[in-house]
Amino acid sequence: MPEVSPARVAYVTADVFTDTPCAGNQLAVIPDARGLVTSQMAALTREFNYPETVFVLPPDKPAHTRRLRIFTPGMEMPFAGHPTVGTAFVLAATGGIPLDGDETRIVFEEGIGPIPVLIRAKGGKPEFTQLSVFKLPETRPTADVATLTRVLSLEPGDILATGPHTPAAVSCGVPFVMVPVRDRRTLGRAGVRMDEWRAHFGNAWAKDFMVFALDPERPGSDVRVRMFGPGVGVAEDPATGGGVTPLGGYLAAASPTQTGTIRYVMEQGFEMGRPSILHVEVDRAAGAITAVRVGGSTVLMAQGSMLVPPASQA
Repeated sequence: MPEVSPARVAYVTADVFTDTPCAGNQLAVIPDARGLVTSQMAALTREFNYPETVFVLPPDKPAHTRRLRIFTPGMEMPFAGHPTVGTAFVLAATGGIPLDGDETRIVFEEGIGPIPVLIRAKGGKPEFTQLSVFKLPETRPTADVATLTRVLSLEPGDILATGPHTPAAVSCGVPFVMVPVRDRRTLGRAGVRMDEWRAHFGNAWAKDFMVFALDPERPGSDVRVRMFGPGVGVAEDPATGGGVTPLGGYLAAASPTQTGTIRYVMEQGFEMGRPSILHVEVDRAAGAITAVRVGGSTVLMAQGSMLVPPASQA
């Protein structure tokens, strides 16, 4: 017999990559999504209208912790950073994942493959969650600077075209165009022109943008970044774990003399009024990047239940 969908499902919402309520990146988590079909997941995601919603399922392999299905309001994602670290925190904080002392290591199954996650705890409560990417950075060419300038509503000379940082498309599972700009003020003026985007990026390998400057606002930060995601149906994202991991690889590749673990503190979401802090680590040995990680804090915001639309109406 076909599985009957539940009439209601429990949910938890959280703000990810922040230790302050009403900052960071919003996330909705359905801790037990058994019985839901894809159309219902998509409908519930649109109802929340957060950048992403996660549906948690039993793993396909017993050695793994859970299987995650991640949706934006426009599509299902094979992998995403803030939903991964945020869901780990939510499940640990609500008792869905037992903690094993100060450090607990789990594995989530996602569309791209298994994603290892580290949960750091203090006093039996999670404080910090960090994922390790399944896919090491892959780099490809992207559009020329003149095209990017028009697409991002910038002026000639705003985008860096020479030196160690020039535009490139990079992916750790989800491709982004890395766009270095002169300074934080320039970054604040950026915005996607959809007519130009459709003409030049509608069918590109990397459709979304990580635009960044190396003069961040907060002491202790290394990079200021904005993410524009027309390809995934997100106008702007306040914290993008799946985007700062390839950005970390891109930055590390531009510093060939650095070895060991290279750390970056990246600030995002400030222009949106949702400040986010993302901690990126890149391991480099013998001239090659061997691992990339991103982590941060999370704040639980709400818990409740919601009606599920019939599958025929979703």
